[in-house]
Amino acid sequence: MPIKSYLAHPQEGKKEDLIKALSELKECEVMPATNEDVLVVVTDTLDDASEDILKEKIEKIDSLKLLAMVSGFNSPQN
Repeated sequence: MPIKSYLAHPQEGKKEDLIKALSELKECEVMPATNEDVLVVVTDTLDDASEDILKEKIEKIDSLKLLAMVSGFNSPQN
């Protein structure tokens, strides 16, 4: 089960649009920074293939300027 965290930078003036778009994805938890124009996005998916599909969806959001992975963790499946 991959759990990854990203910094998401919105297009100028589009922070609220980006928050809304990311919040609509059930695999994402979004935490906006209070002092910067950046969002922390934590994803939790079933497997690497699901994570890749989710990342593609995120990267297609018009209000997103840049997505940078901060860390990733993949728990072994039993």
